Amino acid sequence: MSEIKKWDLLDSEYLIRRPWLTARRDRVKLPNGQINDEFYVLEYPDWVNVIAVTEEGKFVMIEQYRHGLGEIQMEICAGVVEKGEHHLDAAKRELLEESGFGGGNWRLLTVLSGNPSTTNNLTYCYVAEGVRKISDQHLDRTEDVAVRILSREEVENLLKKDVLKQSLMAAPLLRYLYMPV
Repeated sequence: MSEIKKWDLLDSEYLIRRPWLTARRDRVKLPNGQINDEFYVLEYPDWVNVIAVTEEGKFVMIEQYRHGLGEIQMEICAGVVEKGEHHLDAAKRELLEESGFGGGNWRLLTVLSGNPSTTNNLTYCYVAEGVRKISDQHLDRTEDVAVRILSREEVENLLKKDVLKQSLMAAPLLRYLYMPV
C-alpha cells in the first residue's frame, strides 16, 4: 500500500474576501509530481451547533427559511464562532440567541467537516441536556427563526422521512439518538 502525502502549496490567490464568503485559488503540486493550477478552497470561521434537550426530554429545534435551497428548514441551533471566542461559549450563545434556552449540562459530541476537500473549517457539535427557557430570543437583524419543541419521536420521524437536510445537523442527531456514548 502506498503512503499518502500532503500536497505542496506553490501559490495562493484570494478571489473574494467578504464577511460570509472567502474563496481562494491554490496552485498545488501532488506527491506524484502533477500540478493542479486551480484548486479552490472556501474559507469559513469554525461553526457550532447544539442538540438541546429540555428538562422534560424534548428537543429544542428551530425553523427558518434557507435561501440556498429556497425552502423552510427544521434545524438545531447553530452559528459561527466569533474571532477569539471559545467553541463552547459560542454554542451557549447561539442556543440562547436563537431559542431563549440555556442552562443544562453540556458536552462535546463530535467535530465534523462539511467538506474537507474544499472548506477549511470545522463544526463543533454540542449536546446540552436539561436546558430550560431563560429569556426571549435575541436574533440578529438578518435572522427570522421560529422555535419548535419536539419529542424524540418527532425528531426521529424528521430523520426517517429525510426532512432534515443540513448534514452537519443530521449526522450529530443520528449519533446522539442511535449511538450513545
